[in-house]
Amino acid sequence: MAENKPLTIWIVSGEESGDQLGAKLMRSLKARLGSDRLHFGGVGGHAMEGEGLKSLFPLEEIAVMGFSAVIARLPSILKRIRLTADAVVAAEPDMLVIIDSPDFTHRVAKAVRRRAPHIPIIDYVSPSVWAWRPGRAPKMRAYVDHLLALLPFEPAAHERLGGPPTTYVGHPLIERLADIRPVPGERGGAGDEPLKLLVLPGSRRSEVSRLMEPFGEALALLRERSPRPFEVTIPAVAHLAQDIRARAKSWRVQPRIVEGEGAKWAAFREADAALAASGTVTLELGLSGVPMVVAYRVSKIEEVLKYLIKAPSIVLTNLVLGENVIPELIQWDCTPDKLADALLPLLHDSPERRRQLAAFGKLDELMRIGGEVPSERAARIVEEVLASHRNA
Repeated sequence: MAENKPLTIWIVSGEESGDQLGAKLMRSLKARLGSDRLHFGGVGGHAMEGEGLKSLFPLEEIAVMGFSAVIARLPSILKRIRLTADAVVAAEPDMLVIIDSPDFTHRVAKAVRRRAPHIPIIDYVSPSVWAWRPGRAPKMRAYVDHLLALLPFEPAAHERLGGPPTTYVGHPLIERLADIRPVPGERGGAGDEPLKLLVLPGSRRSEVSRLMEPFGEALALLRERSPRPFEVTIPAVAHLAQDIRARAKSWRVQPRIVEGEGAKWAAFREADAALAASGTVTLELGLSGVPMVVAYRVSKIEEVLKYLIKAPSIVLTNLVLGENVIPELIQWDCTPDKLADALLPLLHDSPERRRQLAAFGKLDELMRIGGEVPSERAARIVEEVLASHRNA
């Protein structure tokens, strides 16, 4: 790549997690290529704006999750898709990087590819083609030049399904292991009481509304069945803390509710076991070494989609490990009685608990990326793709 030639990179994210990834990528690109050579445009939130992005519009206008929520906001989202694609084409950037949120970002990428096929496009975070709608993978080749994957099994999945060239760049949690894992003495010993149980009902309002009731009832049953006392902590994201507190008032086992990232990680480092909604939190718990039971409920409309799911598990940690060591209770199996039964063996030195802990010991090797951190590896791939297109 020619030295000192200015570069314009557009980065389009669709929600807070993508904003965080985008900000780290921007920081690594500036360190790698020089901030005086780079100009950024696109769509992002506070984190990306802190790295110098002026977002086309507030991220909150498109950061909606779930089938029903997307349908309700569809006219507005479609308008923002057109606005974003128009802006990218007009700006003629050296590269477009889309991050996660495929309902929004992939539509932008398709529109840009149709109108400006010379602009290289990188997709940062793979859609779950290995879980459902595998036909999306080969279709992505038409508008994605390279895919940056967060999970180690995804490059092989895309190769098998005919997807775009894919590089595993590492999950951002790899950079947080010091926060997630306890130091000696921080997590109690086998005989310490009370046991510390984490409850994580999700980071979306729909998840909280569906899981708080069965979770609370399960804890009441668990208290009756467990010979050992336990106390419960719920790390709550700020925008859901009030809702969680209101719903927890009726629980017979009253939890301690904490807010903020520091308090969340402190609770992880002390925890003996967890009851969690399916999501990235299962990988956080696995890397922290916390045995867990995972549950999930969706709306009746979304339940139809389960027949399209091809993955052997909905639990990320199970998928990375390649074995279903973590019990998952989904939809009609997500009952207080079944949740309590699954949690009970995790509160003592049982074969179920030992099996999970042994499996978690393999995660570091499976997710290893060498001496780079994920954002640095992602920036290196971006630079390589830029160079290959400039030299083509």
